[in-house]
Amino acid sequence: QVQLVESGGGLVQPGGSLRLSCAASGFTLDYYTIGWFRQAPGKEREGVLCISSLDGSIYYADSVKGRFTFSRDNAKNTVYLQMNNLKPEDTAVYYCASDPGVRIAASSDCYRYLEVWGQGTLVTVSP
Repeated sequence: QVQLVESGGGLVQPGGSLRLSCAASGFTLDYYTIGWFRQAPGKEREGVLCISSLDGSIYYADSVKGRFTFSRDNAKNTVYLQMNNLKPEDTAVYYCASDPGVRIAASSDCYRYLEVWGQGTLVTVSP
């Protein structure tokens, strides 16, 4: 069964950090494009990060550049989103996405082309 499972969300104060995890089963994440996106209450989805296995391109949203970092542990078939200097506007449900049938270049909305999504993990940034 192909699936992604996120974890690591929670409540954090402004300026704090969290590391989100996205563990895959049924396919090898390292081979395929990975996207992280978020959706805040009442707002549209926003692509946060995209890592392409097609050409190695990487996209970070301007709103998170310099604060969020992607990493992976291939042995665990898991990718991570390290989020530092969190702001209240980062409050959202965060999702990872990938697809063993798709290899595309990185873009702001690459997640729309990836059919395997995790269940989401809530990040709340509040004093």
